[in-house]
Amino acid sequence: MHPLALVPLALLLWRFKTDQLTANPIQFITHWTGNAALRLLLLSLAVTPVKRLAALPALNPLRKRLGLWGFFYASLHLTIFIGLDYFFDWQLLWEELSQKRYVLVGFTAWLLMVPLAVTSTRGWQKRLGRRWTLLHRSVYAVTPLAVIHFVWLVKSDYREPALYGIVVALLLLLRIKKIAARVPGLSRIPGLS
Repeated sequence: MHPLALVPLALLLWRFKTDQLTANPIQFITHWTGNAALRLLLLSLAVTPVKRLAALPALNPLRKRLGLWGFFYASLHLTIFIGLDYFFDWQLLWEELSQKRYVLVGFTAWLLMVPLAVTSTRGWQKRLGRRWTLLHRSVYAVTPLAVIHFVWLVKSDYREPALYGIVVALLLLLRIKKIAARVPGLSRIPGLS
């Protein structure tokens, strides 16, 4: 799993080394890492339906790993935005945060991911008990916020963010018991989350 999650980073480094980062390399790197984060978050949301359809509870640990890798790429995305795009100019960043809604929504999504990443260990799971499950359900807000971030960022061609939005909507709808009960195989494992 870990080597596959490093593929987007390896491809980005290869493109850097072979001078294939387009005419606007900072924008390209920012978008590349943002897309990697969103795809990994979508894959983490897809684990539960796939596990239920295929009756493979062994897939469960993938959800956490994919989520943590999604957080890694989201953090890289944010660091590139702050460091390469704005050179850590906090005043300018504050203005961007207050004036550009896509920046605010993306930052909010990342902020919601921080406690999920920090509390992803078994130790935190034991300490928080049932509150851990409630906290980790905030991922259901993170992914739609990431899609909204992408939609608001795009200037003209909305096809790619719309596709992500459809996938997120389907994955979230499959978590509703009444809907999942109508999909053969999804209702066979109790305890939809």
